[in-house]
Order: sequence, then structure tokens, then C-alpha cells
Amino acid sequence: MLQQIRSSTIDWSPTPVVALATSVDGSQVAAAREDGSVEIWLVSPGSVGWHCQLVVLQTVGVSIWQMALEPCKSYRDEVGNELKGNENGVVIDRNSGDESGSESSDESDSDDSVDLYAQSSLRNPLIALACDDGCVRLYTISDADEFIYHKALPRVSGRALSVTWSLDGSLIYSGSSDGLIRCWNTKHLHEVYRITVGLGGLGTGSDLCVWSLLTLRCGVLVSADSTGSVQFWDIRHGTLLQAHSLHKGDAYALAAPPSHNRVFSAGSDGKVILYKLSDDAPDLSQNSNLSTDVVKKWVYVDSRSAHTHDVRALTVAVPISQEDHFPAEIVKKQRRKEKPVDFSYHKWAHLGVPMLLSAGDDTRIFAYSADEFSKFSPHDVCPAPQRVQVHFIQKSIFKQMPLLLVQASNRVDIMSLRLGNAIVPDKASNNGHASTNLLARVNSKASGKIICSSISPSGSLFSFSNHTKPSLFELKKQEGSKSPWVINKRQLPGKLPFAHALTFTSDTSRLIIAGNDRRIYMVDVNSAELVHVYTPCRKSQDECSTPSEPPITKLFTSSDGQWLAAVNCFGDVYIFNLELQRQHWFVSRLDGASVTAGGFPPLSNNVLVITTSTNQVYAFDVEAKQLGEWSRKNSSALPRSFQEFPGEVIGLSFPPSANSSSVVVYSSRAMCLIDFGMPIEGEANGNMFTDDRLTNFDSVSFDSVSRKLLSSNGSLKRKLQLQMEFKRNFEFCPFRHPVLFVGHLSKSSVLVVDKPWLEVVKSFDAQPVHKHIYGT
Repeated sequence: MLQQIRSSTIDWSPTPVVALATSVDGSQVAAAREDGSVEIWLVSPGSVGWHCQLVVLQTVGVSIWQMALEPCKSYRDEVGNELKGNENGVVIDRNSGDESGSESSDESDSDDSVDLYAQSSLRNPLIALACDDGCVRLYTISDADEFIYHKALPRVSGRALSVTWSLDGSLIYSGSSDGLIRCWNTKHLHEVYRITVGLGGLGTGSDLCVWSLLTLRCGVLVSADSTGSVQFWDIRHGTLLQAHSLHKGDAYALAAPPSHNRVFSAGSDGKVILYKLSDDAPDLSQNSNLSTDVVKKWVYVDSRSAHTHDVRALTVAVPISQEDHFPAEIVKKQRRKEKPVDFSYHKWAHLGVPMLLSAGDDTRIFAYSADEFSKFSPHDVCPAPQRVQVHFIQKSIFKQMPLLLVQASNRVDIMSLRLGNAIVPDKASNNGHASTNLLARVNSKASGKIICSSISPSGSLFSFSNHTKPSLFELKKQEGSKSPWVINKRQLPGKLPFAHALTFTSDTSRLIIAGNDRRIYMVDVNSAELVHVYTPCRKSQDECSTPSEPPITKLFTSSDGQWLAAVNCFGDVYIFNLELQRQHWFVSRLDGASVTAGGFPPLSNNVLVITTSTNQVYAFDVEAKQLGEWSRKNSSALPRSFQEFPGEVIGLSFPPSANSSSVVVYSSRAMCLIDFGMPIEGEANGNMFTDDRLTNFDSVSFDSVSRKLLSSNGSLKRKLQLQMEFKRNFEFCPFRHPVLFVGHLSKSSVLVVDKPWLEVVKSFDAQPVHKHIYGT
């Protein structure tokens, strides 16, 4: 495997998750963080396939503690008028500091309810906001996506902290900081009844906060409060049915799966607790005259403590993306000095089966099986939350000094990299560590959040964009001065939109901007003129039409400056010919998966390599507008160990050598070396080259893409023949700490930028949950 040169000096401070919300179809989850950013995650039917599709960096008003959407499907049962409608569709909590978040989603019981609602629905659903001034305000969203005020409920003492709707939309339940739950009539705006939440007279008044509310189809209202109690109330009369005080601290969040026969709670003790509805029927064997009524109770089942800090948000999602079924695989065991790396995950969740998600002050998101909560361990959705963006220049124009551009939330740092006792990568020592030195820092104006950044291949120019506009800067070195490094701001054309992605061409002459208006702008950095505007489209004849494609989030350019690959947030790929200034090819999302990483190998300008959220690798021949032969043969036969790659693939790194056919694929937890010049079937026998293979090297059938990755002079063949070493394809290497970036320093070594998680935890403002250690 390649030599690893580690650097752990980069600052990395992720922020807590304060709210979770599920899309209507349950396939996407939005995670709101304390810094105002919102992450849109694609829900996977297993532990593989989770992908952050988009990050929205817009500040949300912190005066709103909770939002609840009016139920969109409801009807009454023919017997007893029992409600059978949809639960409050989406609930979003937005808070800060000691605040919490929760929300739940549900599905209709039958198609009849949808038809009934279609006949009775005459307006857009209302949104109830629990506000800091004690009011619950009702808003509606117009067809033009405008947030329109409708009316407000009477103001109460304290703060309105939680809100939810009845299943038929006629009532609203609100919880406040005065320890009361109030039931409101939405038509007449009057209070129907109120509930005093405190148990036994303890924690009432200003000492008790009702953090979350949840309504169930069985006629039960569930509350979570600051005493750690989760209480079940009769929704008609407001009487207490049951109470559980299992949280050691505040109970912040509630959630329920679509069946409504289970309830999950989370709190400041870091626990997620499951309660289940059980039926206790009387014994009728001796007296047949006894009532056949069944007594239903909510009983404690189990708890999980995956989080190290307060858990502030819960939600339930239902994956609808494609589920991969791995074939049975017989692997020949080999004797080794060390245990082989095993990254296999058990598929604890399946297509259409609900799963629970939790998040909180430890900045991480965990997924659980909602139906088999006690059977499987939770899955860490994002091992490296809010990963710092790192761009690496191997040899800059400043005496070939390696440079790093590190993108923080509101600044960009330019750093030099020192490898042992040397600065140039080829002269680095083998101590395995690298140090950094801050050369320059540029802050975003008005503390604006930085969306994306890029640095030119020469290292002389860099750019970033916030929500206002993109900016371009030049890095210069002045000998003999107190401040040898100088930053000059360069001009850009006026009225450019802010960007979702940025990149430079290989000759540093042009900056490419993927604007938020869904167009791609090419700017000449020397003349500050707009060279061309591209409109991504599915057909070439539609290029001049109004942009209608999803936002572009990734940009890749070839080393000869001919090709540009643009990828949208859903995984569609648009190939542009920069010489002809037109779109060359459109590649629809592969197997419905998003693109996680990609790039053009050095000096292999017609080859585009991408990875997807389903852990597939594809090599395209962009000039021929087709998949390479390697991908056509092997994409459906990749090793299972790679398809169950630990963590989401976040990047690729190509060796600088022109006669190399390999690529390093990495996540925050491991990296894998893939050689396109080696057959995949070698995994069963150890992935090794034998003497016969070296002798008959010319007879090995390399496809067109692999040949372009190999040099024509046969230097790779001679190297293999001289070394006569065993070589393994799809070789894994686990990381000890979460990794932020991997990049080649030379053909035999890579730079690994990581950070011990314990150091990251020490930077949190919130204190971890104290957990008793057995024997102490």
C-alpha cells in the first residue's frame, strides 16, 4: 500500500444538530445545525448509500422554537368517529442553546383516505409556528412559494416551545415554558382545555418546559418535558394515562413510526428510548360475562446510548431508493500475520421499512431500525460531520512548494506543507508526519457563510463564494519584507450569482463558476471578462433554453483544458467541450444514485472516473460518449468488500505519474487502491500477479480506457517484470482517525489530513454526558 504522510494540524469544529425533518415521501432528511446550515441527506435502505445531496447555508430565525405542518390527509372512521388520518406530516424544530427539536411523519392507511382528501381539500395547508413571545402563529404558503401570515392564537405567559396538530386539523396543541399544554380550537381561536404537566406538583410553573408534543392515531397525546418525563395523555379529555421518567435530565424530542404503535424519546442524557403499545386483555376462561375491553399500555422496551452529548432531534424516514442485494460470495481464507480488514455491514434496514434518526450536540447523526430497535446497533450516518473542505496543490509556482487551501465556515486559509525536513515532496523524509504553516487568511465579509472554494493548479489564484457573490484573489510572495505573502483581490464581472461550485482550468487562465441560477459561467481571470455561459440540459438543442436542471454541486476539468464535467445534486453528469464551447454529452444518474466524487486522471484527458453513493466506480470515455469497457465488464462485479465501503466516498486521488492506471478512493474511515489495469477476478485467489501473467502480459485484454491510463512505452510492464512483486487490486487501508482529505504527494506516497475525534469533541461548547464506568 502507499506510504501515508499524516497531518492533523487543521482546525475542524462541527456544530450541533438542532432539528431533523423528513420529506413527504420519507426518502430525504433535512438536518439543521446550530450555525444555520441545513443538510439534505438521501436516506439509504441500509448502511451503504447515505449521501449528503446539498448544503443550504442560510440563517434561520432562532425566535421560532418549533414548526408543525397541518395534516394533509384525514378522515373519520364509520364506527365511533375514531380518527384514522395522517399524523402531522412534517414537524421541524429550530432552536438554539438549550432548545430542542423533533418531528415525525406518517403515511395514509389506505388509498381511500387520499381520494377523500382530494375531494375536500380546497386550500394549501397551514403551518403553525411556536414563537418565543408565547404566541402560536399560523401561516400558509402560496402557489408562488410566499410565506403568508394567516392568524395567531392568543398569547400565553412564557415561551411557546412546542406545537402539533390533531389528526383532523381542527385542534392545535401547544406546550410552553410555564409547564402547561393547551388545546386550541383552530376555527374559533379559543382554548378548549389545558393540562398541567408536572408530576406530583414537582417541576411546575417556570421550572418546567414542554419541549415536544406528538399526537397518535390511537387518541393519545405524548409530551416530553424538562423533568425527563414522557407522558401519555387522553387526547379528548386531557387526562393522564401513563408517565415514564426514564431520562436523567431533559426529554427533548419525540418521534413515532407510521404504524403509531411505538414511540421514541430522546434527551439530555444521550439516550434514545423506545416505548411500545401493548395489549393487556382480561382472562375470559372462567367468566364469559366479563367485558372484552382491552387495556392498552405503553411499556418501556429498550434504550440506546450511541450519542456522547445531548440528543435534541428525532425523526422517522422511509427509504425508497434502490436496494442492492449482494450475491452469496465464497471467499477463500488465507493465512496472514494480521487480521484482514472487514467492513461488512448487516443490512438492518430495507426498502420501505421505516428507520429512526437521532442527532444532537455531538454533531453526529445515527440511524436505527424502527421495527427492530433492540436487535441491531445504530449506524453512524456521517462519521465526519461538516467536513472541512481541503484543496491540495502538489507543486506550486513558489519553488514547487506544496500548498493547502482550507475552507472554514467564514474564512479561507492558505497553508504551506512541510514534509519532515523538506518542502518538496520528492525529498521528504519517511517520518510519516507533515506540518503546516499559515501563509494567508481571507475572511468572508459580514461573517457570511462560505459555500465553496477552489485554488488554481499553479497556486497563484484562489476563489471562494458566499451567499452574496464569488470572489477572486491572487497570492504573491515578496522577498525581503516583513510580510512576505501578499493577497490581492482580483476583479470579476459584475452581477455574477453566488456559486455552488468553483474550479480553475489547468492553465489557471479561466475560472469556472456553477451559479445558483443553474448556469455555468466561464471567466477570463486576466481580463475579468465573461467568456461564455453554459446552460446544463438533457439535450444539446435545449442548451439556450431557460435553466431547469437541479443545482450543480461538483465541477471537474481535464488537464488539457478541453473537457468540463458538471454534476448536479442528484447525480446527473453534464459534459462540456470547452474548446467548442458547447455541451457534448449528458449522462443520466446511474442506478438512481448520486455522484460522491470524480475527476480526470492526469494526462488521460478523455477518461472521467466517478463514484456513486451506492459505492460503484465508473470510468467513462467522454470523447466516445460511452462507458469504458472496464466499467461495462466489471461495474456489476465489484468486490463486495468495496460495495460495503465504510462511510460515504468523499474523494478520489490520482497518482502524478503518467504511466499509472490506479486511483485511490477514500472515505473518512478508509481508503481503497483500485488499479484499472488489473482484473477484478483476482480477489478470489489473493489478487496477485503470477509468473504466467507477467510472461503473458501482452495477452491481457486491456480496454480502451485502461490503455489510455497506461503509457505507450510499456514502462509499467517493465516495472512489474523487474520487481516481480505480488500486487493486490481493491486493497483497503483503514484510518485510525476521521480523515478530511487524501491526496497524492508522489507516485508512492499520499498526504492524509485527519483529526483525532477526541480533539474535535474538546472543542465543543456543550459538555459530554457523564456515563458511569463499571467498577469505578
